[in-house]
Amino acid sequence: MQEEDKAKVLTALGGKKGIIDSTIPSLIFLLAYNVTHNLRVCLYISIATAAVLMILRLIKRDTLMHSISGFIGVAFCGWFAWKTGTAKSYYAPSLWKNSAFMLVYLASILLKWPLIGVLLGPILGENLNWRKNPQRMAAYIKATWIWFALFAIRLAVQYPLFKTNQINALGIANIFLGFPLYLVTLWGTWLAIRSVPIAKND
Repeated sequence: MQEEDKAKVLTALGGKKGIIDSTIPSLIFLLAYNVTHNLRVCLYISIATAAVLMILRLIKRDTLMHSISGFIGVAFCGWFAWKTGTAKSYYAPSLWKNSAFMLVYLASILLKWPLIGVLLGPILGENLNWRKNPQRMAAYIKATWIWFALFAIRLAVQYPLFKTNQINALGIANIFLGFPLYLVTLWGTWLAIRSVPIAKND
């Protein structure tokens, strides 16, 4: 697999810019909360930050898909926190999302339709022909397990912090289990699939 395939994989799975756009507003929320202890002000600041990031992507003519989804995510987190009146609720949708993704990735592995293969097959030009190639299938299953582990680790660390109302620890965990762990997952995915040739179309 070539470098251009690597670029396709990174772009398809969110890329660095996408995860940055979703991490920065969370960091701003945590810092603002520690300074002001005013939930409404913190929500306004974090949502405004997400909006600015989206506008910057627009000005630079970058891909907007991940910025828009990041803004929607931040806005929903903000709305839910405002609705419940608790700062920790800002992180609740992230827990729900990670739980859902973890189950979906696990189900795809058990059903022999690893989600990473389903997502990347068409992008890499092999469509679903990888399912006829045992080595390629194994590579995609391995890559999907890596993503399952990402979501499982996030839940294992963040859920206890959420239940015990440790806002600062939860916010810090959300940041470090966001961008850094995401990069490790992307790299692991690439390592898992790059050593096996792309399945040829019939």
